[in-house]
Amino acid sequence: MNITVLGSGGWGTALALLLLENGHQVNLWSYKEEECLRLGQTRENPVLPGIPLPRELALTADMSCVKGCQAVVLATPSFAVRTTARQVKPFLDPGAVLISVSKGVEKDTSLTLTDVIAQEVGENNPVVALSGPSHAEEVGRHVPTAVVAASKDKGAAQLVQDIFMNPRFRVYTTDDVVGVELGAALKNVIALSAGVSDGLGLGDNTKAMLMTRGLTEIARLGEAMGGRKETFAGLAGIGDLIVTCTSMHSRNRRCGILIGKGTAPEQAVKEIGMVVEGYYAAATAKTLADKLGVEMPITEAAYAVLYGGKDPKTVVAELMTRDKKPESEESWV
Repeated sequence: MNITVLGSGGWGTALALLLLENGHQVNLWSYKEEECLRLGQTRENPVLPGIPLPRELALTADMSCVKGCQAVVLATPSFAVRTTARQVKPFLDPGAVLISVSKGVEKDTSLTLTDVIAQEVGENNPVVALSGPSHAEEVGRHVPTAVVAASKDKGAAQLVQDIFMNPRFRVYTTDDVVGVELGAALKNVIALSAGVSDGLGLGDNTKAMLMTRGLTEIARLGEAMGGRKETFAGLAGIGDLIVTCTSMHSRNRRCGILIGKGTAPEQAVKEIGMVVEGYYAAATAKTLADKLGVEMPITEAAYAVLYGGKDPKTVVAELMTRDKKPESEESWV
Protein backbone atom coordinates (compact mmCIF):
# COMPACT_ATOMS: atom_id res chain seq x y z
CA MET A 1 0.00 0.00 0.00
CA ASN A 2 1.12 3.57 -0.66
CA ILE A 3 1.22 5.56 2.59
CA THR A 4 2.43 9.05 3.52
CA VAL A 5 3.36 10.12 7.03
CA LEU A 6 2.96 13.88 7.52
CA GLY A 7 5.41 14.98 10.19
CA SER A 8 9.05 13.91 10.53
CA GLY A 9 9.38 14.21 14.29
CA GLY A 10 10.23 11.19 16.41
CA TRP A 11 6.76 9.65 16.34
CA GLY A 12 6.17 10.21 12.65
CA THR A 13 9.58 8.75 11.85
CA ALA A 14 9.10 5.70 14.08
CA LEU A 15 5.73 4.95 12.47
CA ALA A 16 7.10 5.47 8.97
CA LEU A 17 9.83 2.90 9.71
CA LEU A 18 7.24 0.48 11.09
CA LEU A 19 5.08 0.80 7.98
CA LEU A 20 8.13 0.37 5.74
CA GLU A 21 9.05 -2.76 7.66
CA ASN A 22 5.53 -4.07 7.02
CA GLY A 23 6.14 -3.91 3.29
CA HIS A 24 4.40 -0.65 2.38
CA GLN A 25 5.72 2.12 0.14
CA VAL A 26 6.17 5.04 2.52
CA ASN A 27 6.76 8.78 2.12
CA LEU A 28 7.94 10.75 5.17
CA TRP A 29 6.97 14.41 4.76
CA SER A 30 8.78 17.25 6.51
CA TYR A 31 7.30 20.69 7.10
CA LYS A 32 10.63 22.34 6.27
CA GLU A 33 12.75 21.64 3.20
CA GLU A 34 15.96 21.95 5.24
CA GLU A 35 14.74 19.27 7.63
CA CYS A 36 14.05 16.95 4.71
CA LEU A 37 17.52 17.60 3.28
CA ARG A 38 19.20 16.99 6.63
CA LEU A 39 17.40 13.67 7.10
CA GLY A 40 18.40 12.69 3.57
CA GLN A 41 22.05 13.50 4.20
CA THR A 42 22.39 11.89 7.65
CA ARG A 43 19.81 9.10 7.16
CA GLU A 44 19.05 9.45 10.86
CA ASN A 45 16.58 11.50 12.90
CA PRO A 46 18.44 13.14 15.81
CA VAL A 47 15.54 12.43 18.20
CA LEU A 48 15.91 8.71 17.37
CA PRO A 49 19.70 8.32 17.54
CA GLY A 50 21.17 5.09 16.26
CA ILE A 51 18.11 4.18 14.19
CA PRO A 52 18.98 4.42 10.46
CA LEU A 53 16.54 5.65 7.83
CA PRO A 54 16.66 3.13 4.96
CA ARG A 55 17.07 4.38 1.40
CA GLU A 56 13.67 2.85 0.62
CA LEU A 57 12.02 5.48 2.85
CA ALA A 58 11.14 8.40 0.58
CA LEU A 59 11.83 11.79 2.16
CA THR A 60 10.01 14.86 0.86
CA ALA A 61 8.77 18.35 1.68
CA ASP A 62 6.22 18.30 -1.15
CA MET A 63 2.73 17.57 0.15
CA SER A 64 1.56 16.41 -3.27
CA CYS A 65 3.25 13.13 -2.30
CA VAL A 66 -0.09 12.04 -0.80
CA LYS A 67 -1.61 11.65 -4.29
CA GLY A 68 -2.26 7.98 -4.90
CA CYS A 69 -1.93 7.07 -1.20
CA GLN A 70 -4.56 4.82 0.36
CA ALA A 71 -3.63 6.01 3.86
CA VAL A 72 -2.20 9.26 5.24
CA VAL A 73 -0.82 9.55 8.78
CA LEU A 74 -0.98 12.97 10.47
CA ALA A 75 1.88 13.05 12.97
CA THR A 76 2.28 16.79 13.52
CA PRO A 77 2.00 18.54 16.92
CA SER A 78 -1.63 19.07 17.92
CA PHE A 79 -1.51 22.81 17.22
CA ALA A 80 -0.59 22.12 13.57
CA VAL A 81 -3.24 19.48 12.85
CA ARG A 82 -5.86 21.85 11.44
CA THR A 83 -3.42 23.65 9.16
CA THR A 84 -1.95 20.36 7.94
CA ALA A 85 -5.39 18.86 7.26
CA ARG A 86 -6.38 21.97 5.32
CA GLN A 87 -3.19 21.84 3.24
CA VAL A 88 -3.46 18.15 2.44
CA LYS A 89 -7.13 18.16 1.40
CA PRO A 90 -6.58 19.10 -2.29
CA PHE A 91 -4.19 16.17 -2.77
CA LEU A 92 -6.24 13.41 -1.11
CA ASP A 93 -7.67 10.55 -3.10
CA PRO A 94 -11.37 9.90 -2.31
CA GLY A 95 -11.63 7.20 0.33
CA ALA A 96 -8.04 7.55 1.55
CA VAL A 97 -7.99 6.87 5.30
CA LEU A 98 -6.62 9.66 7.49
CA ILE A 99 -4.88 8.47 10.65
CA SER A 100 -4.39 10.93 13.51
CA VAL A 101 -1.51 9.97 15.80
CA SER A 102 -1.18 13.35 17.53
CA LYS A 103 -2.42 13.70 21.10
CA GLY A 104 -4.30 16.78 22.20
CA VAL A 105 -7.48 18.84 22.02
CA GLU A 106 -7.63 21.97 19.87
CA LYS A 107 -7.13 24.99 22.08
CA ASP A 108 -9.59 27.48 20.61
CA THR A 109 -12.45 25.09 19.79
CA SER A 110 -11.99 22.27 22.37
CA LEU A 111 -12.51 19.82 19.48
CA THR A 112 -10.78 16.44 19.41
CA LEU A 113 -8.20 16.16 16.66
CA THR A 114 -10.19 13.69 14.57
CA ASP A 115 -13.06 16.19 14.62
CA VAL A 116 -10.67 18.91 13.50
CA ILE A 117 -9.45 16.76 10.62
CA ALA A 118 -12.98 15.78 9.58
CA GLN A 119 -14.04 19.41 9.69
CA GLU A 120 -11.27 20.36 7.28
CA VAL A 121 -11.32 17.46 4.79
CA GLY A 122 -15.06 16.70 4.60
CA GLU A 123 -16.87 13.38 4.36
CA ASN A 124 -14.92 11.64 1.58
CA ASN A 125 -12.12 10.42 3.82
CA PRO A 126 -12.66 8.35 6.99
CA VAL A 127 -10.63 9.40 10.04
CA VAL A 128 -9.03 7.10 12.61
CA ALA A 129 -7.26 7.95 15.89
CA LEU A 130 -4.28 5.72 16.73
CA SER A 131 -3.24 5.97 20.37
CA GLY A 132 -1.82 4.14 23.35
CA PRO A 133 1.36 3.71 25.42
CA SER A 134 3.91 4.10 22.66
CA HIS A 135 7.12 6.08 23.08
CA ALA A 136 8.65 6.73 19.67
CA GLU A 137 12.10 5.89 21.04
CA GLU A 138 10.94 2.37 21.93
CA VAL A 139 8.83 1.72 18.84
CA GLY A 140 11.85 2.74 16.78
CA ARG A 141 13.93 0.12 18.63
CA HIS A 142 11.35 -2.65 18.04
CA VAL A 143 10.18 -2.82 21.67
CA PRO A 144 6.87 -4.76 21.87
CA THR A 145 4.02 -2.23 21.93
CA ALA A 146 0.21 -2.25 21.82
CA VAL A 147 -2.10 0.59 20.76
CA VAL A 148 -5.74 1.07 19.78
CA ALA A 149 -7.28 2.34 16.52
CA ALA A 150 -10.51 4.27 17.12
CA SER A 151 -13.06 5.22 14.48
CA LYS A 152 -16.81 5.28 13.89
CA ASP A 153 -15.97 3.58 10.58
CA LYS A 154 -15.28 -0.06 11.45
CA GLY A 155 -13.66 -0.77 8.10
CA ALA A 156 -11.25 2.14 8.46
CA ALA A 157 -10.24 1.06 11.97
CA GLN A 158 -9.62 -2.48 10.73
CA LEU A 159 -7.56 -1.17 7.81
CA VAL A 160 -5.34 0.72 10.24
CA GLN A 161 -5.07 -2.44 12.32
CA ASP A 162 -3.97 -4.38 9.23
CA ILE A 163 -1.36 -1.95 7.94
CA PHE A 164 0.35 -1.29 11.29
CA MET A 165 0.16 -4.64 13.05
CA ASN A 166 3.15 -6.97 13.19
CA PRO A 167 4.76 -9.28 15.79
CA ARG A 168 6.13 -6.33 17.76
CA PHE A 169 3.31 -3.81 17.28
CA ARG A 170 -0.17 -4.97 18.27
CA VAL A 171 -3.26 -2.94 17.33
CA TYR A 172 -6.74 -3.26 18.83
CA THR A 173 -9.86 -1.51 17.50
CA THR A 174 -12.73 0.44 19.09
CA ASP A 175 -15.51 2.80 18.09
CA ASP A 176 -15.05 5.03 21.18
CA VAL A 177 -13.19 7.84 19.47
CA VAL A 178 -14.02 10.40 22.17
CA GLY A 179 -12.71 8.19 24.97
CA VAL A 180 -9.50 7.34 23.15
CA GLU A 181 -8.72 10.92 22.17
CA LEU A 182 -9.50 12.42 25.58
CA GLY A 183 -7.44 9.77 27.33
CA ALA A 184 -4.54 10.56 25.00
CA ALA A 185 -4.78 14.32 25.50
CA LEU A 186 -5.52 14.62 29.20
CA LYS A 187 -3.02 12.08 30.49
CA ASN A 188 -0.36 14.62 29.53
CA VAL A 189 -1.71 16.97 32.23
CA ILE A 190 -1.42 14.23 34.83
CA ALA A 191 2.05 13.27 33.58
CA LEU A 192 3.17 16.86 33.94
CA SER A 193 1.74 16.85 37.48
CA ALA A 194 3.55 13.59 38.26
CA GLY A 195 6.76 15.22 37.09
CA VAL A 196 6.16 18.17 39.41
CA SER A 197 5.76 15.66 42.24
CA ASP A 198 9.10 14.07 41.32
CA GLY A 199 10.73 17.49 41.10
CA LEU A 200 9.49 18.33 44.59
CA GLY A 201 11.11 15.15 45.88
CA LEU A 202 7.82 13.50 46.83
CA GLY A 203 7.49 9.75 46.74
CA ASP A 204 6.02 6.84 44.82
CA ASN A 205 2.90 7.03 46.99
CA THR A 206 2.26 10.57 45.78
CA LYS A 207 2.75 9.70 42.15
CA ALA A 208 0.44 6.68 42.44
CA MET A 209 -2.19 8.93 44.02
CA LEU A 210 -1.89 11.46 41.21
CA MET A 211 -2.13 8.76 38.55
CA THR A 212 -5.17 6.98 39.96
CA ARG A 213 -7.12 10.07 40.96
CA GLY A 214 -6.05 11.75 37.73
CA LEU A 215 -7.46 8.85 35.74
CA THR A 216 -10.73 9.26 37.65
CA GLU A 217 -10.86 12.90 36.52
CA ILE A 218 -10.11 12.02 32.92
CA ALA A 219 -12.82 9.34 32.86
CA ARG A 220 -15.30 11.70 34.51
CA LEU A 221 -14.79 14.32 31.81
CA GLY A 222 -14.65 11.69 29.09
CA GLU A 223 -18.02 10.25 30.07
CA ALA A 224 -19.53 13.75 30.19
CA MET A 225 -18.39 14.21 26.59
CA GLY A 226 -19.77 10.89 25.38
CA GLY A 227 -16.87 8.50 25.97
CA ARG A 228 -17.24 5.09 27.63
CA LYS A 229 -15.85 4.43 31.09
CA GLU A 230 -14.18 1.16 30.11
CA THR A 231 -12.06 2.92 27.50
CA PHE A 232 -10.17 4.70 30.27
CA ALA A 233 -9.23 1.35 31.79
CA GLY A 234 -7.63 0.38 28.47
CA LEU A 235 -4.54 1.18 26.42
CA ALA A 236 -5.50 4.78 25.58
CA GLY A 237 -6.42 5.46 29.20
CA ILE A 238 -4.48 3.84 32.03
CA GLY A 239 -1.93 2.34 29.63
CA ASP A 240 -0.86 5.67 28.19
CA LEU A 241 -1.09 7.29 31.62
CA ILE A 242 1.31 4.79 33.18
CA VAL A 243 3.96 5.09 30.48
CA THR A 244 3.81 8.89 30.37
CA CYS A 245 3.90 9.41 34.13
CA THR A 246 6.78 7.04 34.81
CA SER A 247 9.21 7.35 31.88
CA MET A 248 11.96 9.86 31.25
CA HIS A 249 11.08 9.56 27.56
CA SER A 250 8.04 11.67 28.48
CA ARG A 251 8.65 15.35 27.78
CA ASN A 252 5.59 16.17 29.93
CA ARG A 253 7.10 14.44 32.94
CA ARG A 254 10.49 16.03 32.33
CA CYS A 255 8.89 19.47 32.10
CA GLY A 256 7.06 18.84 35.35
CA ILE A 257 10.30 17.85 37.08
CA LEU A 258 11.84 21.19 36.11
CA ILE A 259 8.80 23.06 37.47
CA GLY A 260 8.91 21.07 40.71
CA LYS A 261 12.56 22.07 41.11
CA GLY A 262 11.68 25.75 40.78
CA THR A 263 11.84 26.56 37.06
CA ALA A 264 9.06 28.86 35.87
CA PRO A 265 6.55 26.92 33.72
CA GLU A 266 7.13 28.87 30.49
CA GLN A 267 10.89 28.53 30.90
CA ALA A 268 10.55 24.81 31.61
CA VAL A 269 8.60 24.34 28.37
CA LYS A 270 11.38 26.16 26.47
CA GLU A 271 14.08 24.03 28.09
CA ILE A 272 12.42 20.80 26.96
CA GLY A 273 12.89 22.01 23.38
CA MET A 274 9.90 20.11 21.99
CA VAL A 275 6.15 20.58 22.26
CA VAL A 276 4.90 19.87 25.81
CA GLU A 277 1.30 18.96 25.07
CA GLY A 278 0.29 18.83 28.74
CA TYR A 279 1.01 22.54 29.17
CA TYR A 280 -1.61 23.41 26.57
CA ALA A 281 -3.99 20.58 27.45
CA ALA A 282 -4.30 21.87 31.02
CA ALA A 283 -5.96 25.05 29.79
CA THR A 284 -8.26 23.17 27.42
CA ALA A 285 -9.21 20.62 30.07
CA LYS A 286 -10.09 23.35 32.55
CA THR A 287 -12.25 25.08 29.94
CA LEU A 288 -14.11 21.83 29.22
CA ALA A 289 -14.50 21.00 32.92
CA ASP A 290 -15.90 24.44 33.69
CA LYS A 291 -18.26 24.27 30.71
CA LEU A 292 -19.61 20.83 31.60
CA GLY A 293 -19.55 21.24 35.38
CA VAL A 294 -17.12 18.35 35.89
CA GLU A 295 -14.98 18.26 39.04
CA MET A 296 -11.26 17.96 38.16
CA PRO A 297 -9.21 19.11 41.18
CA ILE A 298 -5.82 17.84 39.97
CA THR A 299 -6.29 19.43 36.56
CA GLU A 300 -7.39 22.69 38.19
CA ALA A 301 -4.32 22.57 40.44
CA ALA A 302 -2.06 22.02 37.42
CA TYR A 303 -3.69 24.99 35.69
CA ALA A 304 -3.09 27.16 38.77
CA VAL A 305 0.61 26.27 38.74
CA LEU A 306 1.10 26.58 34.98
CA TYR A 307 -0.91 29.73 34.35
CA GLY A 308 -1.57 31.30 37.75
CA GLY A 309 1.93 31.24 39.19
CA LYS A 310 0.85 29.21 42.21
CA ASP A 311 3.50 27.45 44.30
CA PRO A 312 3.38 23.66 43.67
CA LYS A 313 3.89 22.98 47.39
CA THR A 314 0.82 25.06 48.22
CA VAL A 315 -1.19 23.19 45.59
CA VAL A 316 -0.18 19.80 47.05
CA ALA A 317 -1.28 20.91 50.53
CA GLU A 318 -4.62 22.12 49.18
CA LEU A 319 -5.26 18.87 47.33
CA MET A 320 -4.48 16.83 50.45
CA THR A 321 -6.83 18.83 52.68
CA ARG A 322 -9.92 18.84 50.45
CA ASP A 323 -13.23 17.80 52.04
CA LYS A 324 -13.65 14.13 52.93
CA LYS A 325 -15.50 11.95 50.43
CA PRO A 326 -15.91 8.29 49.35
CA GLU A 327 -13.52 7.03 46.68
CA SER A 328 -16.32 6.00 44.33
CA GLU A 329 -19.45 7.96 43.56
CA GLU A 330 -21.30 4.62 43.51
CA SER A 331 -20.52 3.87 47.18
CA TRP A 332 -23.60 3.49 49.44
CA VAL A 333 -25.94 4.45 46.64
